[in-house]
Amino acid sequence: MKILKFLVLGLFFVFGAARADNLIVYFSDSGNTERVANTIQGLVGGDMARIESVIPYPKSKTDKTYVAKREQESDARPEYHDLGVNVADYDVIFLGYPIWWGKMPMIVYTFLENNDFYGKVIVPFATYGTSGLGNTVDDIKRIAVGATVTDGFGMPGRETEKDHTDAVKEWLGKLSAQ
Repeated sequence: MKILKFLVLGLFFVFGAARADNLIVYFSDSGNTERVANTIQGLVGGDMARIESVIPYPKSKTDKTYVAKREQESDARPEYHDLGVNVADYDVIFLGYPIWWGKMPMIVYTFLENNDFYGKVIVPFATYGTSGLGNTVDDIKRIAVGATVTDGFGMPGRETEKDHTDAVKEWLGKLSAQ
């Protein structure tokens, strides 16, 4: 089944057809992760959903960093607004997030814990400053019991302002070859 899903994903990637069973869901505070999400949607098709915090994060980077660190230290689970889609309706979920303090933002943990991913394929992607993906893919595997979690894609946030389509295509090509 896993091989079939990737084969189908690969064929639609190659031929550029829209995929109704793909969901690109992401949390993006500065816009970096959103740019990668838009690139993925342009390549594989599917629906988009943004994870938006009920309590907005501060605009100031210093204040935001403080809040993010406190959320991690307290193992907080920030609430998010309704996505407007039902995750259960999708076979493949592309999950995007920035790396904050070496981890996914705590709101992404909330999303993962609030949904059933059994039998789904989760395709992680992230943007970061200097840390890379860290252990985030392993965290997703631990939380999303019963899901197939692919290798993740990571990109420095500053690189998202340039054309990053080829880098995303290369990663997707590797996934479809698995």
